[in-house]
Amino acid sequence: MKVYKKIEDIVPLQNAVVATGTFDGIHKGHQFIISRVKQRALELNGQSAIITFNNHPQIVLNPTEKELFILNTETEKIQLLEKMGIDHLIIIPFTPEFATTSYSDFVKNILVEKLHVRRLIMGYDHHFGKDRTGSFQHLSDFGKMFHFETEKLNAQKVENKEISSTKIRKALLSGNIVLANSYLGYEYFLNGKVVHGNRIGQTMGFPTANIETDDPYKLIPANGVYAVNVEYKGEICGGMLNIGSRPTISNDKKTIEVHIFNFEKDIYSEYLNVIFVKRLRDEIAFPGIPELKVQLEKDKENALTILSKY
Repeated sequence: MKVYKKIEDIVPLQNAVVATGTFDGIHKGHQFIISRVKQRALELNGQSAIITFNNHPQIVLNPTEKELFILNTETEKIQLLEKMGIDHLIIIPFTPEFATTSYSDFVKNILVEKLHVRRLIMGYDHHFGKDRTGSFQHLSDFGKMFHFETEKLNAQKVENKEISSTKIRKALLSGNIVLANSYLGYEYFLNGKVVHGNRIGQTMGFPTANIETDDPYKLIPANGVYAVNVEYKGEICGGMLNIGSRPTISNDKKTIEVHIFNFEKDIYSEYLNVIFVKRLRDEIAFPGIPELKVQLEKDKENALTILSKY
């Protein structure tokens, strides 16, 4: 997959089949659009292309919004789209200046002049351009003018509920990993760097890797204990992870700590990919360390049982 991170780097493509959007989460609805892009490109003997942005538009448009989170960092989005077999990924810097681009300029300057679009695929509720004023009807009209085809897809559903990035964020923030994963079509994950902690877990027989994410907007699921899989340099191990303030020990700032089963490598400053499988329980303040240790043993047993089924 060829990745472009500047508008000026975009080159014309042969029979380009294109979809545009934020694609936050690359969930089942997005996957349906992407699979159609690939299908149409194959039928036209052309090339598939996705246009997305390096920032979520709302981060730029509403910079004071404190409850704005993204499901995928740019790196994670690239990883997912590459696995899906897209030929070209165009990541446009979403700046305040770009936000003023009209839908007509977007179509003419990028889709037509830069990409030579042959067919444009749109989701059921997609709008584009300044203030989201560009609609499917506008695109159809431009298609007739500039000789490209347009196609609008229906909404995808899970248990008769339409899939959206907003619903996935709400599920994760409430700790409902199973529901979020059913919408995503894969297990929610986060990449992070292992940093030094206070090593209290090691004294209890549960050494943990403290993880920091690179993107402050990356959504961290609700506080609690989770059964997870951990990917490190291509190796996948089971584990249990705690998100929260560790009330039994310190009640300090929010941390992400993972205990990896049967794992003894020194991984400080290394990067891990943590894959969320199921939430085990809330974070609880225990009377003391002995009671916490007993619960950790139960958590490990529960996590191993859950992970054995995956």
